[in-house]
Amino acid sequence: MSLHDDAVLVLKGYEDQEELRQLYLNHLTAHPDGMWKSCETGHVTASALVIDPVRARVLLTLHKKLGMWLQMGGHCEPGDATLADAALREATEESGIGGLTLLPGGPVRLDRHAIPAPCHWHLDVQYAALAPAGAVAEISDESLDLRWFAYDEVAGVADESVVRLLDRTRSALSAL
Repeated sequence: MSLHDDAVLVLKGYEDQEELRQLYLNHLTAHPDGMWKSCETGHVTASALVIDPVRARVLLTLHKKLGMWLQMGGHCEPGDATLADAALREATEESGIGGLTLLPGGPVRLDRHAIPAPCHWHLDVQYAALAPAGAVAEISDESLDLRWFAYDEVAGVADESVVRLLDRTRSALSAL
């Protein structure tokens, strides 16, 4: 199965945000290259909000290009077999933490955001990942800083999309 096929299956199984979910599916139907950065009308990306082992803090990266505190994430790569693999790879690369595990049940939410030309949209499929006990974060080349924030600190440093992702993640954690 291709990454494109996996994305379609993941999105068909996602049971929330119906209008946005359908927009993602329509994009993938219209664009066989819709998983890749080279698709200039927009492309699917994968991200993960990293949660500390005691479930009290999240790890955010100060994105080098955007200058914003965000969850870990980015573009899909040819070696990614699934969207979940892409999210986990990005979270591991950007956090420096090995042994991350995605929360069961698939994506936590979807977020579509405009980006500068030549591309126009990121269609982000957002997961949540738990860090193992004793996890030590290391700043990657894509980040200006990397920091753990208590849940109640996130709204003061990050934009509304990260706050919504945290809210959904906390709901998913409470359902475990």
